Amino acid sequence: MVVDKMKNKFRQIRYWMKHDLFTVSNIVLVLAILLCLVWTYQSIVAMSRNWELSERLTAEKKELELLNIEVEAAELENEYYRSEEYQELMARRYLDKKLEGESMVVMPDNTEEAKNKYQEVEYEITEKKYSNFQKWMMYLFPSY
Repeated sequence: MVVDKMKNKFRQIRYWMKHDLFTVSNIVLVLAILLCLVWTYQSIVAMSRNWELSERLTAEKKELELLNIEVEAAELENEYYRSEEYQELMARRYLDKKLEGESMVVMPDNTEEAKNKYQEVEYEITEKKYSNFQKWMMYLFPSY
């Protein structure tokens, strides 16, 4: 009796699965949902990879531009060092050379008065104390 009930229940479940659960339309629907999920996941992975690659490309372009600027600056600096003006300045400075007709003037060292002439002078600024009401009046009526 118990075995018959179990067989009957098993047959009901099998019938339900065969005719209600595993129909062609349900299988197609599940496959479509799975396909959409896989496609969505792959799209998200591709977009995140593209974003990372574009960020890396942008950083590399900025670094390349910076290196190009540094190379240009080094080339200009080398060109300056090869120029006659620079060579003349260095000869004057380090070798004490001068052009014909020039005379050298030796200036005395600065005095303490000259050294302190442009130092900052501390000024005392006294600020008037205004009450809150007076401040509001000055804010609202500037001619107050």
